[in-house]
Amino acid sequence: MVNWVLRGAVLLWALFFFLIGARGVIDPASYTDTFGFTISGVAINTLRADLSSFFLVSAGAAALGALVPSWVRALLVPAALYGTALAGRLIGVAMGDPTNFGIVQGMIVEALSVLLMIGSWWVLSRPGPVADAPAPEGSAG
Repeated sequence: MVNWVLRGAVLLWALFFFLIGARGVIDPASYTDTFGFTISGVAINTLRADLSSFFLVSAGAAALGALVPSWVRALLVPAALYGTALAGRLIGVAMGDPTNFGIVQGMIVEALSVLLMIGSWWVLSRPGPVADAPAPEGSAG
């Protein structure tokens, strides 16, 4: 039961970030409102490519890890991406970068994403109980 709940949570997470990434490919200016920065000129192309790929790759790896049991290690890809993003934010805060509610919210989302992905990988990669296993020798039952 826990496995199905985790798989469902990871799939919802993947869907959410897939939609953010797909929207960014179609309309990179949508990142302006979501993440609170401005873009101009050729920077829009870089934003479309780089930020969208971050979300699309992490969403795809999470969905793959949740849906295909033999690929559960794919959950470590979004954990690494969001962990790296969180580390970058923490370095920025330590170096005196300006922060606001959006930065703090981003850090919380990144930390929770890392916990969800690593926790799901940990639980889903463990062998489950075998239903028809023979009883050990000498046991009554």
